[in-house]
Amino acid sequence: MPAKKRCQSGIGSDAQCNSAALRIVGECPHCRAQFCGSHRLPEHHSCSNLEDCRQQAFERNKNKLESERTVASKMATA
Repeated sequence: MPAKKRCQSGIGSDAQCNSAALRIVGECPHCRAQFCGSHRLPEHHSCSNLEDCRQQAFERNKNKLESERTVASKMATA
């Protein structure tokens, strides 16, 4: 039986986490590392790609809002 995958938070430092990595939701979609339940969120493991993720989400939201913009027509006053 293979050894359990361990959390990769703080690798190489004194604050390294030794908890077991979660199988399904433990992989970060941005840096592709394995993390335990307390470090699985990008904000909790100091994800190196977090700023890129935020910028991409900002651009997607901006494009969606601009495509849904309503332009009011001016009404002629009599």
